[in-house]
Amino acid sequence: GKRKSWSTCVMYDSDESEGSDILVRKVAAKRRCIMDDDESSEERQPDETSPAENVSTSRKQKVLAKLKELVRQSAARRCRSSANCEDSNSEAPTEEEPLCQLPLTPSEGSETDSSSIKDFIVEEEEDNDDDDDDIDNTEHVKSENWPHQKQPNPSNSELLARYIPQLPRCDHYVHFKRIVKAFLINAIDDTFLSSLYDGTRQKKYAQEMLLSLHYLDDRFIQPRLENLICRSRWKDRYKERVDCYPDVHISLKNTKNMSCQACEMKRYCKFSVLLSGKLYNSKTLEVDHFMSDDKQVLKVGLVCANRTRVYHNLKHFKYKLYMDCSSVAELDGVLDEPVKDTVERLFSHLEESGWIQKKYNDLEDYMEDADSFQEEK
Repeated sequence: GKRKSWSTCVMYDSDESEGSDILVRKVAAKRRCIMDDDESSEERQPDETSPAENVSTSRKQKVLAKLKELVRQSAARRCRSSANCEDSNSEAPTEEEPLCQLPLTPSEGSETDSSSIKDFIVEEEEDNDDDDDDIDNTEHVKSENWPHQKQPNPSNSELLARYIPQLPRCDHYVHFKRIVKAFLINAIDDTFLSSLYDGTRQKKYAQEMLLSLHYLDDRFIQPRLENLICRSRWKDRYKERVDCYPDVHISLKNTKNMSCQACEMKRYCKFSVLLSGKLYNSKTLEVDHFMSDDKQVLKVGLVCANRTRVYHNLKHFKYKLYMDCSSVAELDGVLDEPVKDTVERLFSHLEESGWIQKKYNDLEDYMEDADSFQEEK
């Protein structure tokens, strides 16, 4: 009853006199008294020794002993052999430590001690049985993952084959045969190439032919033409003339010391370059009949004459190939046959006779000439 009256008095005094220092001190003193009564068990705990704490203390001592034993064994292992440390310990890691269930794999190297201490600390928070299961599972996962870490990385080709199995793999000759077939179709239906480039035809065979046409221009021809021009002293006017005329005839004439009409350098010019033929579209190969009989005759030196021959052969190869395919279609003479059947029959004949292979060899020779052409002197 007396303790209860003190509590009531404390509440009464604290409510009515919040600004009084004396009463505040009295309240604080009474509250300390109350806290001593309510929380006496908590304050007496440091002085009292409970059975649970005895168990915890003995458990910590055991853990500390295991840690010391672990450090001793780790130091002994490191001192045995620097070369054969991992091989000698990997056979029976658990025989050296019969008292603990910790996974001490030699493959973990310098990380063994730190990971082992972490596992001992976790042992205080969880049951021994659960710890053993977790450790066994960890050891199992590590033993399964470790061999994969030793394997080398796969090559780029293996990765492409694995993750992009439908990646188109096509050699140069396959591209070339598609182009021949496209030219045969256009020789019969002169709108085929234009419909390829404007996107009208979307079937697979048409898209493959368009891809091969771009491949011929962008991979075979154009880079070599640019290289020939960059390494020369040709003037733009001469280059434009060679680009426009599909026919060229280079002949030897009387030597004359003059300005070369290709590079405008002082040279002993003894070659005459005759340019002729009709202008055409570089993609659809449609011929422009404007000024079809126009010709250009230019006097050039030895190096410029050779460069003109190499450059012209490569620049107008596609157009010449198309004209040859058109001649084959015109000479066929078979009427009232579907276009597809005619193209397949003509293509098979050209392939069996070696005509396609010969044209492809010509292209390779032209590319080799362009690659090996000497620098301007």
